[in-house]
Amino acid sequence: MNRWHAVLWAGVGGVVLMTAGCAIVRLDHARKVAQDSEPFTVRPPAATARLLMVGDSTGVGTGASTARYSVAGRIAADHPHLEIVNRAGDGARFADVVRQLDAVPATRFDIVLIQAGGNDVIRFTSAETLRAHIDEALRLAGEKARTVIVMPSGNVGNAPFFFAPLSWIMTSRSRELHAMVRASAAASGAVYVNLFKEAADDPFVRDPQRLHAADGLHPSDDGYALWYSQLRSQAALPDRLP
Repeated sequence: MNRWHAVLWAGVGGVVLMTAGCAIVRLDHARKVAQDSEPFTVRPPAATARLLMVGDSTGVGTGASTARYSVAGRIAADHPHLEIVNRAGDGARFADVVRQLDAVPATRFDIVLIQAGGNDVIRFTSAETLRAHIDEALRLAGEKARTVIVMPSGNVGNAPFFFAPLSWIMTSRSRELHAMVRASAAASGAVYVNLFKEAADDPFVRDPQRLHAADGLHPSDDGYALWYSQLRSQAALPDRLP
């Protein structure tokens, strides 16, 4: 029996190592995709409102063919008199979002939009640390704008980037992330946009080639379009901007 247990655990360990190896290769691909991305920023001469975006690569628009197909780019297309200041950065965690907000001069915005959380999921930020950073980020954002919208990444475990059993862990951590953000937003008065879907209900699972970028991790142009539609509907974005 002990011998069979040893064989079983050796097999499990082999699967885990193979999965981790594939993830490392794909992560290198994701880094190369990120190198080609730049955060969308626009300052029209007759701006009537101001939006500050902070967050990770999804705030930058990594994976989109051009920055205008990112969430920020799509907002600008629908609101041509909106100034968008984008401080998002590839690889950022909520701890980095706090630093991004700290670095912004003490000026007022109409909206602060936070897109973050995926890197905390992938890089295994502890629950206690993540909760504290989320709370601090929403507090600082509330000092800079009358409206704070927080839109964490969807179910990271559903991305083709990950294979089981690692994908199961990523789904569990994504579920936990969204629970934390939902609670923090309710306590601070921020608007929470829910992109989390279980696999059976996730359009990114039903149509992965169209909605994911080539790295299998970030959204594609169509993926960001889907996220933007959720931002518009769940946060009533058109009603919050001129």
